[in-house]
Amino acid sequence: MTEERITETTTPSGNTHTTHTVVTDNEPRKSGGASWGLLILLAVVAIVGVIIFTQMSGAEVAKDNAVADAAGEVGEAAGQVGDAAQNAGDAVSDAVQQ
Repeated sequence: MTEERITETTTPSGNTHTTHTVVTDNEPRKSGGASWGLLILLAVVAIVGVIIFTQMSGAEVAKDNAVADAAGEVGEAAGQVGDAAQNAGDAVSDAVQQ
């Protein structure tokens, strides 16, 4: 505990002198549970952050795989369109020759 004491002294001639004295008890500080609570809270926040980050990374991988699968399907569809065009061209060619 800290206490401030102010003493005013007046001389017979009317001069006033003020003295400030600070008294501090030298008892050791008691550590409360607040510091432990903050450390535990910080650890929990860090763990939650890691979990969220890993889940978001998994979502990114799933999205990338979905895009790659869709691109593969588009490629297959383009191949089928090319085959159909080739067949149509062959059919026209055969019809013209007869």
